[in-house]
Amino acid sequence: MSTPDTHSADVVVIGAGALGAACAYFLARAGFGVHVVERGRVASGTTSACEGNLLVSDKEVGPELDLALYSHRVWREDLAEFGHLWEFEAKGGFVVSATAHGAAGLRELTRRQRAAGIEVTDVAAADIGAYEPHIRPGLAGAAYYPQDCQVQPMLLAAHLLRLAEGMGARVSTGVTVTGFRRRGERVVGVRTDQGTIACGQVVNAAGTWAGHIAELAGVAVPILPRRGFVLVTEPLPPTINRKVYAGEYVASTLSSDEGLQTSTVIEGTRAGTVLIGSSRERVGFDRTVSLPALSEIAGKALALFPSLAQVKIMRSYLGFRPYCPDHLPVIGHDPRAPGLWHASGHEGAGIGLSVGSAKLLAQAMAGDAPDLDPAPFAPERFSEVTPHVPH
Repeated sequence: MSTPDTHSADVVVIGAGALGAACAYFLARAGFGVHVVERGRVASGTTSACEGNLLVSDKEVGPELDLALYSHRVWREDLAEFGHLWEFEAKGGFVVSATAHGAAGLRELTRRQRAAGIEVTDVAAADIGAYEPHIRPGLAGAAYYPQDCQVQPMLLAAHLLRLAEGMGARVSTGVTVTGFRRRGERVVGVRTDQGTIACGQVVNAAGTWAGHIAELAGVAVPILPRRGFVLVTEPLPPTINRKVYAGEYVASTLSSDEGLQTSTVIEGTRAGTVLIGSSRERVGFDRTVSLPALSEIAGKALALFPSLAQVKIMRSYLGFRPYCPDHLPVIGHDPRAPGLWHASGHEGAGIGLSVGSAKLLAQAMAGDAPDLDPAPFAPERFSEVTPHVPH
C-alpha cells in the first residue's frame, strides 16, 4: 500500500470496500490509471461486517432485480476464474413460510420472479425436510433458489484490489479525503490529509460515508447508515445446507422504518460456524450492542431450527449498511458535479451487486454502451443541490 503525495491518476476511487475494489478492478481492466484511497484499512467498513451474500431471491421485480441478475452473470462469467480466491460458493437459497397465507404470498412472489428470469422451485410443505433436514416440522411452504451464492467479502475486496494493482492500480490506506479541486464546476482532483491527487474522474464508493463525500463536492446523495447485527455460533457438523430465511425478510429489506426490525436469516460456513441474522435499525453510527436486537435474532432462529438450542454463540458483530430512501443504489455520473461518479447505497445487497455495478460504471466511464440501463440508479434523481464551497 502507498500514500498519495501529490501526483495524478485517470480515476481516483474513494473507498476500499467491495464496491471500491470492484470499481478499481473493472476500471483498471478497461485501461484507466486508478488510484484507490481509503481512510481506514482495506474492507474495514461495511464489507468486514456482512455475510457476503449474492442473492436474487430477496429481490422484487424491478431495477434492483435486473441489476442482481446482471451481477450474477458477471460473477459467473467475467470473474469465474477467480472465484476460489474469495470462496465463491453456489450454495442456493431456501425461503420458508410458516403460515398458509405466507406460503401463498411466497408462491405469488416466485411467479413474478420466474417471469423476470429467476430460477426458482416452489417446495411443498411435505418436501421441506428433504432440503433442510434440521428445520422444524410444520412449515407451510418454501421456495428454492439455486442462483443464490455466497463469497467471503473481505477476501473479495483484498483480491480484487490485488488484481487491480497487477494492472497498474495504486492503493493508499489511512488516507482521509478532505475535499475536491475544481476547475470551474468540474472536479479535477481529490484533496486528502496527505496530499492532493489530480485526476480526470472521481468515484465515490465510500459506503455509509458516501453522503458525506458527496457533500464535499456540493451535491446531495441521501445515503444513511442502517445498523445490523449477526450472531456467530461455535463450529458445528454440517447442519444447514443453504442460506435459509423466513419469507418476511423480503419485506424487511424494502421497509423504511427507523426502528428495530428483525427477520430470520441462517446459513452455515465452510468453517462450520453458523451465521444468524438479521436486524435493521437506523441509529446513526451508534455502535452500542443492542441486547434486544440480539435476543430477537436468536429467538427467531431457534423457532426455525430448534436443534440450535444447545449450541454456543461465540460472538456477535455489527455493521452499517449504506441505506438509500428509495431502496435503489446510486450508480453513475453526477451531472451536478461533472467528473464525479457514485457507486454506493446498495444497503444489504452491496456484495452481490458490487461487480455488476462496477462493470456498468466502467463501461459508462469509457464511453461504451452499458449492458444494462443505468437510468433508475442515476444520482441526479436526488434534485437537491448543496452549493459547493471552493477548495
